Order: sequence, then structure tokens, then C-alpha cells
Amino acid sequence: MNTYTRLTDQHLAAITQIVGVERFSTRSADLDLHARDQSFHEAHPPEAVVWPETTAEVSALLKLANAERIPVTAWGAGSSLEGNPIPVYGGLLVDFTRMNRIVNIRAEDFQADVQPGITRLELNKELSRYGLFYPPDPGANATIGGMVANNSSGIKTIKYGATKDNVMRLEVVKADGEAIIVGSRARKDSSGYDLLHLFVGSEGTLGLVTEVTLKLHPLPANFSAVLAAFNDIESVMQTVVDIVGAGLEPSALEFLDTETARILNQDKHLGLLETPHVLMEFNGASDDAGLNDALDICKANGATNIKTAAGQEERNKLWQARHHTYETILRIHPGKAQQIVDVCVPLSRFPDMVQFAGQALADNNLFGYKFGHAGDGNLHMNIIYDQSNAAELALVKRVNGVIVEHAIELEGTSTGEHGTGIGKRPYAVKQHGAAIEVMRQIKQLLDPNGILNPGKIFL
Repeated sequence: MNTYTRLTDQHLAAITQIVGVERFSTRSADLDLHARDQSFHEAHPPEAVVWPETTAEVSALLKLANAERIPVTAWGAGSSLEGNPIPVYGGLLVDFTRMNRIVNIRAEDFQADVQPGITRLELNKELSRYGLFYPPDPGANATIGGMVANNSSGIKTIKYGATKDNVMRLEVVKADGEAIIVGSRARKDSSGYDLLHLFVGSEGTLGLVTEVTLKLHPLPANFSAVLAAFNDIESVMQTVVDIVGAGLEPSALEFLDTETARILNQDKHLGLLETPHVLMEFNGASDDAGLNDALDICKANGATNIKTAAGQEERNKLWQARHHTYETILRIHPGKAQQIVDVCVPLSRFPDMVQFAGQALADNNLFGYKFGHAGDGNLHMNIIYDQSNAAELALVKRVNGVIVEHAIELEGTSTGEHGTGIGKRPYAVKQHGAAIEVMRQIKQLLDPNGILNPGKIFL
């Protein structure tokens, strides 16, 4: 068990020497702002917040923290859903929002070098001038550093992959303050161990990322979106399997259950049928063939209503039905908390996973919303509960555990894209088995004093 040092006046003076008084704070307002993310995990304020602007400053901060055994937690936009950036042990919180520059855009290489604090929407706005974009889309306007830390994915994963598939090179500051480069700008690399993907998804527990080289893609020439309603969830699942099996290569393939469609109508006035839906997108130089084949599959599986949209503006209107789901649930249930389920299974097991999760809710008289990245086998379910009711909270956590363990039994994962953070730590051994000890050894090697984001990944 690691022991940590609380910040002293000497520490505060040393940190101020590194970044100056304007980019360092112990004010209660700043501490409270960084005490929790968008999840419902317990808040833990840091002892101080610092806003670095250079790799050299991050290096100096970590060198000090490591020598004094001060816990350090990185912060991006605070949009994560599993408590990943909550500073469980207090200490120093490193807020990267001022390291938000685009260092270089090499359009001819389809690459960009960026600092970790830039958000994906800010980045894509600039990239659009070059006819390029960075595709991973978790919905929230997350920072690139946060997306790297969590290996974020989202609606575009089925075509473009997750963050790990779109990161080529990282500058990382280790716990001892040394800055290293992992990966390369080459499209292929067979040299040495794959340290790049060791850091992607490590949630700031192995090092702090200070620069990222991203793989970019041409902006699609065409957009076509389809929103298809069905009478039952089984027809939705069959449609998903058939579309993927037909090799139609949608750029997004999502599903919404009846309850989700109902609240989206209530909040957004979208005019959806209050039944399960499939939401898909095709893009490319010519997507008519894929779109038409997808429509045929929807009809063959009994779609009761189909809406199509051509062009980006019309497509964006349809995608409201997915992008605003989390915020809509918050508004529809004021004062309530949400247990956010994020599991992923092989596509052939996805119908089983959805049915099992729904039955688990019904058997325990709980209410929730099911939706997710169906083309990837990634199920999200937000279970509504009263956080002040200890018995209800315990029941929700137990049901969440049953659902997560079932996903692992189906040869899936406890977390498809939100990361281990706080809530998924109890399932790490069940999923990884003996490999969890190898992870502990890696952690010990790179962070022997355990200062980097303690309280995450491992119990």
C-alpha cells in the first residue's frame, strides 16, 4: 500500500516556481470544480490545481511529485463517465486545458501534432479547412489527451476504429519526470515493443501525455443517414447483424430502445415512433449502393418506419437522437443518479447481452435506458436510481455487477469505451486473470511510487 505526502507550504512554493502564481490554485472553487467528472462517483477534491503550458513544466512537476510522493492526477475536459480523472487521494491535479495548441498539420501525410488539451471539436473545426477530420467521436467534446487516456471511441468506431487506431506517436512524461517519445510518424512500424499502445488507454496511471500525433482522414464527400423503427428489440438486433454481415461498411450503426426513443421525443420533439430504432450512417465518394442495401435489410426485418437524410445538415438532425441521449436523461430525471453500464461483447453475442441486461432490470424492478454502438457490440444502459436511498443504490450496483460479469462470460469486456476508472476495478481480475499481475508489474516499473492517478484500474 503506497503512502502519500500531503502538500505543504514548501511544496506549494516549489510548484509556484515552476508555473507561476497565475497558473496554480488552492482556491475552493477550483478544487471543487475538479473534484468529479460527469459520473456519479463520489467527489474527491485535489489539494491544488496547476495549469501547465509546456512539456518542461509537466516534467518539473512530476519530478517534484515523485521525489516527495505526492499523488498526481491529469484532467482534460472532465467529461468522462467512470470517475477516471477524480483525484481519489487528493494531491496535485494537472489540468491540461492550457496546453491546447495544434503544433503542426501535415495534410500531405494525413497527420496532425497536437497538445493534449485541445478538444476534438476545436481540432476538427481547424482540420476542416484542409478537407480532413479526426474521426473518434465519443459524443462529448472531450480533449484529445482525455481520449488517449481512455482509448475513447464512440459512434464512428465501426468504420474508423477507436482512439488507439488513430494515434501514431506520443510524447509522454514518466512519473520520474523524464519525457519520452513512443510510436512514430510512419504508417508501419515493426521496431521493438509496442509502447505506444501501452500508454493509450492507461488512464494517466503510467505517464502524462504532452503531445499526440494523430492519424487523419479525408472529410467524406457524401453523408446519408437512416433511422429505422421496429416493433421489437429482436428485429433491431437481427438488422444490426445482417448489415454488418453484408459487408456494407456503415460509418455508424447505433440502436435505441423504446424508452430512449420516448424521452428523446419528450425532450427534443423528434417525432420518433416510440419503439426500438436502428440509426446508421454511410459516407464516402458514393454511398448509394450501401444505403439502398441497408434499406432493403431494414424492410426485410420488418421496419415499421424509415427516415432517411442526405447531406450533412439533414444527417445532423437525425443524429440528435443519439448525441443528446445522456443530457436528455439528466433533464428528464432531475435529482436522480445514473448507474452507467458500458459493456462490449462479440457481435454474435450482442442480442444475448441486450436481452440479459433488460431482463436483469425487470427482475429487480429497476428502470433504465438501453442504447449503444450496436455495430461494435457495445451496450450502454443508464439505470436510474435515488442516490440517497442506500438500499436502492446497493441493488443497482449489484445488478450492474451481474450485467458486467455476464458480458465477461460472453468473452467480452467490462468496459467498451469508458475505461476502468473507479467503478470497473472489481472486475479486472475476472476479465484479465493472471494478466492483471503483468499489468501490476508494468505499473511498478514505470511508477514505482504509485503517484500517477492512484485508485484507478487496480483494487
